[in-house]
Amino acid sequence: MGCLAIVYLVWGSSFMASKIGVTHLPPLLFCGVRFVTAGGLLALVARYWAGDAWPRGWREWQQGLVMGLLMVFAGNGLNAWSIRIIPTNQVALLNGTAAFWIAGLGVFGRRGQPLTPRAVTGLAIGFIGTALTVVPKGPLVGTHLLAQVGALGSCLAWALGTLYYRSIETDVSPLMFTSMQLVCGGALFLGLGVGHGDVAAWTASVPGLVALAYLTLFSSCLAFSAYGWLTLNAAPALIGTYSYVNPAIAAFLGWEFLHEELSHVQLAGMCVILVGVAILTLPDNLVRSLSDRFSAAAR
Repeated sequence: MGCLAIVYLVWGSSFMASKIGVTHLPPLLFCGVRFVTAGGLLALVARYWAGDAWPRGWREWQQGLVMGLLMVFAGNGLNAWSIRIIPTNQVALLNGTAAFWIAGLGVFGRRGQPLTPRAVTGLAIGFIGTALTVVPKGPLVGTHLLAQVGALGSCLAWALGTLYYRSIETDVSPLMFTSMQLVCGGALFLGLGVGHGDVAAWTASVPGLVALAYLTLFSSCLAFSAYGWLTLNAAPALIGTYSYVNPAIAAFLGWEFLHEELSHVQLAGMCVILVGVAILTLPDNLVRSLSDRFSAAAR
């Protein structure tokens, strides 16, 4: 539950931090510095604090490159691009579809797990809550269609990376492997940023640098490590619940600090999200106990 809480809170606030960062600093170079720095820090922690071995072969780096391409470069990159064009609450809404990709595709592969009726119920309720929480006042699809498609593509890439990690065999520790994927994805961003001329456009923007520090230390180092542990130890349906809670947090922060709309319907959606997450995360015996109490009270 601790890892889930980290992913919920940190990644929920990352939408606002990303909006600030890519608005004040060149996006490609911003993402490259963020992920390469975070990956380097995690590698040092894994080696000298946890005592993990360095990756020894090309096979491990191939796997890290695939993860970096899917989860860092495509998953985070498409989101960073989309969030420059459309409000954070719209990006957050579209990110809610990640739960469907992760849970649906999670039935396949070596570690595939079938969806239980309870999981289906929780997923359905969570998506309804997400839609209520972050649905904009105007139509969802309009002039910013390409950016919305980009956000949806980031969800698919993220889900594929999650399921790829669950299916591979590697001798590298989870923490060291997380650092490898961050470095590989960040290196792709750096290469594109330098080629695009982002170095000349880099400025000492205080809001941009604060957002960069927050995303590097908390979103990339802390939350990525927590998500890596969940990927190996939790059911796909449970992992996907982050995409319900994060939009609720993103919508609130966007309303409070970025002056984006947050209606009474969206506030109600947050409550619905909590119901869906509870169905998926509470222990079976507690769910049965609560169900029995509600049934007895209804009689």
